[in-house]
Amino acid sequence: MSQRRLSTIGLTALAAIALTAASGASAGASSPCRPAQLRAAMTVIAGSAGAGNIEYRLLLKNASKATCTASGHPALRLRDAARRYLPTHVTGIPPGVTAILVTLRPGATASATLRFSPDVPGVGEQTSGPCERTAHSVRVSLASPGSGSLIGRVAPPTAVCEHGAMTETNLVHS
Repeated sequence: MSQRRLSTIGLTALAAIALTAASGASAGASSPCRPAQLRAAMTVIAGSAGAGNIEYRLLLKNASKATCTASGHPALRLRDAARRYLPTHVTGIPPGVTAILVTLRPGATASATLRFSPDVPGVGEQTSGPCERTAHSVRVSLASPGSGSLIGRVAPPTAVCEHGAMTETNLVHS
């Protein structure tokens, strides 16, 4: 067989594989999660406190009857007991890493890990008493492909020192 004929056969085979993969992916594709489909919570990870830091888990549960997708680093805004916004400065980690698309079937949960200091004041914060007002809830704004926001509880309520500085991992299926 000629080199040109083998190249044509190879390209045809690659195109067929790509088409099969694309059609399989689109057949199982679901729409982005909408805020009304989800329930959010920010809960402490037991045993995570140490060296002035603690970790909480951001949970997004699909409470609907339809499968949907979520991704990336949701934007967060902490709120006090009176629902007033608190300083919140979230840094996504690891930087430069592409987020995965998390498919959430009904009842499934996606999570991200949040790390922050609940009691070590930052520059300009008071040094006696809590460094910031206590967060009782969190506004979660969905990252692309989703959009919109929802409110979740913070359990237990906590202060986030250093003017609300925290790190957040990408969402993963939990």
